[in-house]
Parts: sequence; structure tokens; C-alpha cells
Amino acid sequence: MISSVKSQKTLNRFLSFDFGEKRIGIATGYKPSLSTQALTVLACKNDQPQWQEVEKLIKEWQVDAFVVGLPLNMDDSEQAFTQKAKKFADRLHGRFGLPAFLHDERLSSVEVKEYLFEIGGYKKVNQEIDAYAAELILKSYFESV
Repeated sequence: MISSVKSQKTLNRFLSFDFGEKRIGIATGYKPSLSTQALTVLACKNDQPQWQEVEKLIKEWQVDAFVVGLPLNMDDSEQAFTQKAKKFADRLHGRFGLPAFLHDERLSSVEVKEYLFEIGGYKKVNQEIDAYAAELILKSYFESV
């Protein structure tokens, strides 16, 4: 967890991020019903998303908190990209004043590729993988808390 502004009990609506150097997948979820939905993929430049687009999504979905996928190696060690994901979570919290939680994202891309291939083939895999990875990260987070 990066921050804790509200108690867990009052955090209902989340935005989840699958942070990448070129693209950031975004999903939303409602914890009381454990429902999640892949939303969009935003371009990322110099580890910065289109902040105005993030702000629009926060307002549209009336978000209480964020979940950011934390890339780790299979042995639980950090990789070079782990610090970038942590910094992104810190930026979210700093810009918007909402709690940002980190959640292990290992294997999420593999699972998403399998799922998307089943429902739409290779074209769907390439177009939507980041948003669905963000959704899978959020589902896993909900199951863990």
C-alpha cells in the first residue's frame, strides 16, 4: 500500500492501472459487488500518462482509490520496472489525493492473452490487452482484501 487516506471499509470504487512505458491499461471496479470492467488504454510518454484523461476517468467513475499493478520477478524480487510502477502510484496519490495500493501483477498478461484469444483472436489480444490486464489486477486485488 502506498497510502491510506480512508479506511478500507469506505473504499468502494477503484481505478486500476497496468502501468507500462508506452501504454497504461485502465479498469474500474466496485468492491461491494466485486464487479470490474476494462475501460481504456492511454498513451504514456516519459513514464507520464495523459493526466487530464486520468482525471476525467476519476470524475466519471467517482473513484475512491487506485490499484497499480506491481511487477515482480517470480522469486518475489523487484525488477527494474518495479520502481517506475511505485513512482507512478505515488504520482497518482500526490496529484489526486486518493489512496493508491500496489498489487502483484505477475502472470496477469499471460492470463489476459489466453482470455482475449478465446473471445476474439489475435486482433483482440493486441488491441485490448493492457486494459484487461488492469481489470485482472483489480479482480485479484479484490480477492486478496
